[in-house]
Amino acid sequence: MAKKNEKRFFRRALRILWKTFLVLFIAQLIYIILLKWVYPPITVTQLVSWVSGHGLKRDYVRNSSISYQAKLAVISSEDQLFPDHSGFDWKNIRKAMNYNEKKPGRLRGASTISQQVAKNVFLWQGKSFIRKGMEAYFTFMIELVWGKRRILEVYLNVIEMGDGIFGIEMASKIYFNKSAKDLTRQQAALIAACLPSPKRIKLKPPSLYALKRSSWVMQQMSFLEPDPDIQNVIDRKKPEKKSKTKAPK
Repeated sequence: MAKKNEKRFFRRALRILWKTFLVLFIAQLIYIILLKWVYPPITVTQLVSWVSGHGLKRDYVRNSSISYQAKLAVISSEDQLFPDHSGFDWKNIRKAMNYNEKKPGRLRGASTISQQVAKNVFLWQGKSFIRKGMEAYFTFMIELVWGKRRILEVYLNVIEMGDGIFGIEMASKIYFNKSAKDLTRQQAALIAACLPSPKRIKLKPPSLYALKRSSWVMQQMSFLEPDPDIQNVIDRKKPEKKSKTKAPK
């Protein structure tokens, strides 16, 4: 009798676990699809920043309200192969793994913009194998469902760009007192310069490191801008050619 009760309990527990897993899987799938058009109400990183006293300053804006210079700057700074890869830059991942093996005390990352969006929107900060595995799954899903332009748009709205400052619009207002759509090339490069460590790299006033890195970012922007794939993902519109008209005789 006791064995039968144990079997029933075990089967019931398995059914509950399976139903729970199924509900959670469907819920996260719906959430991923929903975020193709809607911005995340809040992220774990933003919540932690607010609770820990760093503040939460953000202002979401649409893709059309962001200067192409800002899009080009973050790609140049963080992920120059963004238009070409499927979410993972395997070459840089291998380099980072080799570097970390040689210098375990100085970890080097190789996250793409897609991976950073997956981590910041759906997960939490950390380096555990479980989180990395979940990051890989969400990276694959947003590449599949959202596409490059939406991934870049969300990135520019949720990424931290200063201590408690999230998104390009709020960063533009705080650092330059203007909207993200009006950023100049130099200003966009300076904001992008803080992305590797937004809490440490100061932009107001800009540190020497920030100025040096922004100069490097601007060089990369000039190099990458002519690429048709880059122009497509940043919505870079080519100036219309003026028609040549003969002066009246």
